[in-house]
Amino acid sequence: MARALYIHWPFCLAKCPYCDFNSHVRDQVDHSRWETALLADMRHEAEAAGGENLESVFFGGGTPSLMPPTLVERLLGEAERLWGFADGIEITLEGNPSSVEAANYASLASAGVNRASLGLQAFDDGTLDFLGRLHDGAEGLAALEVAQKHFGRVSFDLIYALPEQTLDQWQADLLRAIGLGTSHLSLYQLTIEPGTRFETMVRRGQFTPLDDDSAADLFALTADITGNLGLPAYEVSNHALPGQESRHNLTYWRYGDYCGIGPGAHGRRNGMATVRHRKPENWLEAISTKGHGISEMRNLGNREQASEALLMGLRLAEGVDLGVLGSRFGLASSELCDQGKLAFYRQQGLCWADGKRIGVTGAGMPLLDALLGELVPVDLVATRFDEPEGLGA
Repeated sequence: MARALYIHWPFCLAKCPYCDFNSHVRDQVDHSRWETALLADMRHEAEAAGGENLESVFFGGGTPSLMPPTLVERLLGEAERLWGFADGIEITLEGNPSSVEAANYASLASAGVNRASLGLQAFDDGTLDFLGRLHDGAEGLAALEVAQKHFGRVSFDLIYALPEQTLDQWQADLLRAIGLGTSHLSLYQLTIEPGTRFETMVRRGQFTPLDDDSAADLFALTADITGNLGLPAYEVSNHALPGQESRHNLTYWRYGDYCGIGPGAHGRRNGMATVRHRKPENWLEAISTKGHGISEMRNLGNREQASEALLMGLRLAEGVDLGVLGSRFGLASSELCDQGKLAFYRQQGLCWADGKRIGVTGAGMPLLDALLGELVPVDLVATRFDEPEGLGA
């Protein structure tokens, strides 16, 4: 089974108004102290997890492209020493497409990063300003060009379903994005998350989110265009050329083991769930006193693991194999999925089944959350499941 390592760098130059990730703005960062702490957290995970060589490493955040390349190189060297790297390991680093960060791309590639994920988010300067981004459209495209020179694989994010966005506007942006020639795109509908500045702005009437019907039309357009032009959706929001899917995120979605280090990072390894302290200062203090940043650790029962595997796996176009899951967790296929409801939603064109493999159709993906509530038996649903940081790039 695939084994992945997630490294969370929590710092950003500014907090975007839509973001609910564990990101923080600090005037100064003691890189030497952070290197020592991240290495300690990593060594604890390696001792606890052991097992297979790493298939992927993902630097997420926050803005890990702000990390000194020497720190990235040090962390990768220690990860290889502790676990070993599988042949062809995927090493991804997220970043904002600013000229300052683009200047580090050559050094980051030399440090071992072979895949970049850039948060372009939009091409239009007005939209970027609305989204609270610090780069403009020209700077973003220039950074993307630099990334494509230095990394073998490049992905970038765009946000759509913006207030008053039309089908024609999104089609133009999407065609432009595909024309830039990357092998992977992460295309996210704008979601107003609790606790964000956007939630406050909507509550105050400063803007109105796009209505659900218009957002659904944009989702359908996205699927049609990307599918016809060779980057089909392999997950709800992620599109790739065949063979260029994010192997790291596939480990999450296929419910493989992953170790997470750094503030707020989640992990699933050897039937155990781990959660790190979210606040950077609290995480550093835990490292100093305990040698690791874990705030919570608990055993997961087979039924909870099966539930998590279903919740993650049904996001994928490939779906899940109930026979494989049943064997893995000691459950019958009938215990994993409500067969009557599956048959009903197949008739509606929202789900599919091929032997014991089941999945959600393209038409059903916009309704995924509701379908999961219908298909996965109530007593099997994980009550405390938290998605890992870093998904979707």
